[in-house]
Amino acid sequence: MTQVTDNYYKREFWAIENLRYSEPHFRLTKAARLINSIAAGRTCTLLDVGCGPAALACLLDKNIGYYGIDIAIHTPAANLLQADLLATPIRFGDRQFDIIVAQGVFEYVGRFQQEKLREIRQLLKRDGTFIVSYVNFDHLHRHVYQPYSNVQSFDEFRRGLMRIFRIDRCVPTSYHWHHHEPNRHFMKALQMRINLKIPVLSRWFAVEYFFICSADRAGEV
Repeated sequence: MTQVTDNYYKREFWAIENLRYSEPHFRLTKAARLINSIAAGRTCTLLDVGCGPAALACLLDKNIGYYGIDIAIHTPAANLLQADLLATPIRFGDRQFDIIVAQGVFEYVGRFQQEKLREIRQLLKRDGTFIVSYVNFDHLHRHVYQPYSNVQSFDEFRRGLMRIFRIDRCVPTSYHWHHHEPNRHFMKALQMRINLKIPVLSRWFAVEYFFICSADRAGEV
């Protein structure tokens, strides 16, 4: 199933595409709930890799210091860094972070996947948490977005992730007969609180997954 290409989109594309996500969407809101739960009220720092318009920042508890990095930053700020994540190493000065999140990033990294995972691990504090989302390409009615350059099955991506991190948990972002986020109010409210990986059902109907990882290797879910 693996489809890895060198068809990478640059700043001109993402400067327009990112504007579609100025308002928090379902996965972003669910990620914020997960992050706030992991932070559990303690003072900590978070790096949002591929932050887009930094919409995540407004959903986080005030105890979480937010930093973002993206190829197209629309509103410059001291806590936001514009950088081509494939052309340069992922870093934010000499900082390390308690929590690092990468949502909707690794579908676009092609052959750079393992290199970028290693760079993120270097930025994660020893007791830190890495949260990464990945599209479920095993979905019964899968949709492959044209700009994707890194299409893999759940098992293929998990194996690559496990070479660098310990996977502590893996949960679907949502379930849907079609390969997109829930769009009805009732289903959004219900699935916002569902954090279960269900045999067979998850494989066919999970839209995406959150992998919650630690810096230590050799974990398995």
